[in-house]
Amino acid sequence: MAHRKFNVLFLCTGNSARSILAEAAMNNLAISNGKFVGYSAGSHPKGEPNPFAIELLKRSHISTEGLRSKSWDEFAAPGAPELDFVFTVCDQAAGEQCPYWPGQPMTAHWGTPDPAAVEGTDEEKRHAFADAFIVLRRRIELFASLPFDKLDRLALQKQLKDIGTK
Repeated sequence: MAHRKFNVLFLCTGNSARSILAEAAMNNLAISNGKFVGYSAGSHPKGEPNPFAIELLKRSHISTEGLRSKSWDEFAAPGAPELDFVFTVCDQAAGEQCPYWPGQPMTAHWGTPDPAAVEGTDEEKRHAFADAFIVLRRRIELFASLPFDKLDRLALQKQLKDIGTK
């Protein structure tokens, strides 16, 4: 793959927690390496990012500017960014029929437990969001460190799937 910015879409059902965290983490990493642009979307967007996700990002000094809960249909519409990679971060979205993505992006499932589903105290919820963020950020760092110019499509696809197990 030629060296240019890669467009990466993170999908979840509600696009309020995990995919929002992944989008922000990818774009935070992109500031330092200039290789990626992160996006997120959902099959049934909640309408706004989860407040615990926003709080965690702010506490981590990661920009929340422009983050919003949106439908994955936006990325299948004319004029949408051409996607290079699409990662599902929740099991429910992985099982849904996704829209057609122009350009045949590479895909993988990086399932992560849903912190928004955690019931309990606010501190327990914050802990669940922190755990999910740590897993997603680590996977994004592994992904960003791949030698894209040295891997053929098949080898890259295997690496993407393997990252989802780490």
